[in-house]
Amino acid sequence: MHVSVMPAEVLEHLAIRPDGIYLDATAGMGGHTALIAARLTTGTVIANDRDAESLEMARRNTAAQATRIRFHQGRFGELTRAVLEAGFEKVQGLLADLGVSRYQLLEPERGFSFLSDGPLDMRMDQTTGMTAADLVNHTAEKALADLIFQLGEERRARKVARAIVRARPIRSTLHLADVVERAVPRTSRIHPATRTFMAIRMAVNDEPGELDRLLRTGPELLASGGRMVVISFMSIDDRKVKEKFRELGREARATILTKHPLQPGKEEIAHNPASRSAKLRALEWNGTN
Repeated sequence: MHVSVMPAEVLEHLAIRPDGIYLDATAGMGGHTALIAARLTTGTVIANDRDAESLEMARRNTAAQATRIRFHQGRFGELTRAVLEAGFEKVQGLLADLGVSRYQLLEPERGFSFLSDGPLDMRMDQTTGMTAADLVNHTAEKALADLIFQLGEERRARKVARAIVRARPIRSTLHLADVVERAVPRTSRIHPATRTFMAIRMAVNDEPGELDRLLRTGPELLASGGRMVVISFMSIDDRKVKEKFRELGREARATILTKHPLQPGKEEIAHNPASRSAKLRALEWNGTN
């Protein structure tokens, strides 16, 4: 079952207006989209996602609210087009939940998980771009080590990259996980391949570049007084969000609503363990240039 992260905090900081226009930049399976749509009367929520399969599930999961939802498949860099195509210029609220879809993680054929065997894909949009197999089998060792260190914050990145290059061709998710685990044996409850898989996924989907584009264009899509809420799960992402929000605050273009990031309570974490590393930051757009 899909469970939305920090639903009460999201709704509180978006300050939903029944007639407002809202953009869920990461619709996933439609959890947050449905929560927003339920509070609308004449308003609209634009549900955007890169993953066509997730969007189709979101359509089914939100069928009862279909009249208040417009769907759009695209990256963060295409959010302006999503809003314009829906017939609007500005929105009253924008939400981005940067977590990976539970569906993507649990579906072996998508290649995101090291817990079951599947093809090394990891693309959020399976119609375009390089796969994880392309990356791990053709990237030079030093570049691969740098990628795993910088994106995955894996201290043993050089050792991991060396092992991957020696084991080529890497054939599947479990093959890659086994290569990493042999190179850097388990020293904690966290699987040794966790950070490597995360780094490869981020590189395949250009997640750092996409987040930069979200933080650059997202605030500009807000009407004066509009709210932007971002939920991140990795320190590297949270730092970017914090720095951009602070920059906008210093320039008096926005008011930061969360002095410190909000995190899930014990009850939510017990109910939804995947939420435990979530950090929510929010701002209100002042409408100044």
